Amino acid sequence: MVSITSVLTKTNPPVAPIIRLRRVRILFSCRPAYGHLFPLIPLARAAKSAGHDVVFATGRGFVDQVRDLGFPVHPAGMSVGEAETEARRRHGDAEIVTLMITMFADVLPRATVADLARLLPLLEPDLVVYEMSDVGAAKAARDAGIPFVSHVIGRSMPAAIAELAAPEMEWLWDGAVPANPMLGDTAIDLWPDTVRDPEVARVPVVLRQRPVPFDLDVPMPALGSGKPLVYLTLGTVQFGATGVLRAAIDGLARLPVDVLVALGPGDPAQLGEVPESVHVTGFVPQAKVLERASLVVHHGGTGTVLGTLAAGLPQLVLPQGADQFVNADVLAEKGAGRKLVGEEITADAVAGAAGHLLDDPAARNVAAKVAEEIAGLPEPAAVVEQLEKLT
Repeated sequence: MVSITSVLTKTNPPVAPIIRLRRVRILFSCRPAYGHLFPLIPLARAAKSAGHDVVFATGRGFVDQVRDLGFPVHPAGMSVGEAETEARRRHGDAEIVTLMITMFADVLPRATVADLARLLPLLEPDLVVYEMSDVGAAKAARDAGIPFVSHVIGRSMPAAIAELAAPEMEWLWDGAVPANPMLGDTAIDLWPDTVRDPEVARVPVVLRQRPVPFDLDVPMPALGSGKPLVYLTLGTVQFGATGVLRAAIDGLARLPVDVLVALGPGDPAQLGEVPESVHVTGFVPQAKVLERASLVVHHGGTGTVLGTLAAGLPQLVLPQGADQFVNADVLAEKGAGRKLVGEEITADAVAGAAGHLLDDPAARNVAAKVAEEIAGLPEPAAVVEQLEKLT
């Protein structure tokens, strides 16, 4: 935390201000997955730039990725896939809601708590920032007497599921359940007002932050035809949904546009032959692509939703899982885009919806309004100053 004491004297020249910097150590904790790690990076970099010590804890599968981004990192917790395997071992072919509650209310947080209970005394952080699904980090911090803050990476649990999960999560809070069992009592919120998550808004202390783009250092694909560009991605989890991608590609190829398909960790060869107007690649610098794009067709992941809104672009959402369906509903309800769900995702439907969004300015106007809201939110550096006060 920076404090400046100005010593006023009548001498000439005046005495320079005395600047005292208290270095803070912040531990960021997240699941080992791109959609859980990447939203934390802008804030972590801002904290590092402010002179604070930043360290990460995540599953073993992502230790190298975090280290490559320039942060010290320690293995902690497990992946969602590992937790699903354990949940299925316990419950067999139970309903997905039962499996999810077991994973996120029991298996995952217990693994994080066990690992952080050993790490925290060694690292001695002044503050723990955890992405909202990694709630075991909140318990570990609380048990160690360390302040903790949640970081929004998506939508909150639907009310019905939260009610079912509540009894399973009581062990995390030792009876003193906060305002939100996942977000705690203090949260960093990336959602602008028009599409804001009402559950996050009800948390007692909310630190608003602009959703700043973060991209891997990869080259921009060559796109030089001059036609409008449609950016198509299913993110880093559903990248293998070949049927959905093929329907989207076949539909978009009927339009007078270029199509850039980003498969993330997927193999471009999995799609086979594609039309000449379609370029398939792995990771892309999404922020730069959005500067060039006229329309985004995607899965409805929060990072892509917010990035597209910040760019003032319309979006066609093809949700595949998790909170993507809620994001699709909100965007369609607000008029910022359209959605196609399940069997609705055909080449004909994609061509029709995408063609409408390219020609109709209504969704673009709504997105432009939300882009102004996003631009008005505090930068990560301002949030770092607020976090300093919590320590």
